[in-house]
Amino acid sequence: MIETPSPPSPEKGKILFVDDEENILRSLQRLFMDEEVEVFTASSGAKGLEILDREAGVGVIVSDQRMPEMTGVDFLEKSKTISPQSIRILLTGYADVNAAIDAINRGGTFRYLNKPWNDDELVQTVKSALHMYHFLSENKRLSAIVKQQNAELKKWNTELESIVQEQTMELQKSYDSVRAINSRLRVNFKNTIVAFSGLIELRDKRMRTHSRNVAEVSVNVAKQLGMENEERETVMVAALLHDIGKIGIPDLMLARETEQMNFTEREEYLQHPVRGQAAIDRIEELREAGLLIRSHHENYDGSGFPDGLKKADIPLGARIITLTDYIDKKIRKAMGATGFEVLRKEVELQKGTLFDPKLIPVVFAQAEAFYKKIRPKTDHIEIELLPNDLQDGMEASRDVFSGTGILLLTKGTVLAASSIALLKRYYELDPPNQGVFVSVKE
Repeated sequence: MIETPSPPSPEKGKILFVDDEENILRSLQRLFMDEEVEVFTASSGAKGLEILDREAGVGVIVSDQRMPEMTGVDFLEKSKTISPQSIRILLTGYADVNAAIDAINRGGTFRYLNKPWNDDELVQTVKSALHMYHFLSENKRLSAIVKQQNAELKKWNTELESIVQEQTMELQKSYDSVRAINSRLRVNFKNTIVAFSGLIELRDKRMRTHSRNVAEVSVNVAKQLGMENEERETVMVAALLHDIGKIGIPDLMLARETEQMNFTEREEYLQHPVRGQAAIDRIEELREAGLLIRSHHENYDGSGFPDGLKKADIPLGARIITLTDYIDKKIRKAMGATGFEVLRKEVELQKGTLFDPKLIPVVFAQAEAFYKKIRPKTDHIEIELLPNDLQDGMEASRDVFSGTGILLLTKGTVLAASSIALLKRYYELDPPNQGVFVSVKE
């Protein structure tokens, strides 16, 4: 009888910070004092390698770029030999774009963050990296289980038929268990993507829920066009992460329209689709989504960037995201029906130039249905409740954010046991200063 090994008992996540300035290392240690993690520090790349050689299971490595004797990129590249499973993050100045690219290409870097960093962004990025490390480690463990079971199956084929039949039944039970775990891991992976998109929007409170809105409308359009399930999933991921390349752009620059930027700033801004693709290219499952991210600023007539693609040369998913992204940004300024009609006329004037003419009616039909769904209902009243008073079937009348600004639920979500449990957990972990607003019929 096959026995499926139990999952390992949870351990504290291990983080290694490498920087030649002791005051920075102390600051980083303080940031994670209240987290369930074990922090190691090293004042040079060589000492960092010694720690990795000594300490097994370091999940996240965060290194400064500019260090004497060994740069951050060189250190991260060498660390792959000792600890290949670790998730690597580079701390670099705005001017060190080439170093960040080297870190991605040579060091297998998961992310790079600019110095000086934002404390909340750094903590959330490291926690997300730890989550991915545990996800990959668990996946490796499960693969070993399957490999072991396949070896036992080969052995069974040489035994008596009755024993084979008995063991095959046990194998099926074990396989079902592994499949259920893999399904759960896939859901967790999708939730990680959603979490990343939320981190991007934390930089600009005006754009809260933007990526989720674009993703929902884009996926609905993809369904309407008959795209396969795998293609729709790629569109969803690309829509959620389409602005990931803006993370390295200064906040003051992002607050301006492109026409207000000087030449240097505009050149920097025009690179964000390429940076977005590069940021996720190391994850093989996300490479198709990376192509859509790269192309979501291409215009139908070839006047867009970064590659000047036109018409059918622009991936269909990118053409969908281009239009849904435009609509969501515009509709935030005028949510009424009149505003939507004005927007429709505005988009019609740009068909064949900015937008694919064939997509406009399909996208508007799905967008209008989506924004109508989240528009306040005239025959309902809004009440504020604490999570313990929420019930299945209630509908959120406003977006729900944690105390630090993380989006928990979008307006229009119909509450279920799982979403209520999520709210209860966050109201203890990161409590907002208000309750949950729900819509109920008068």
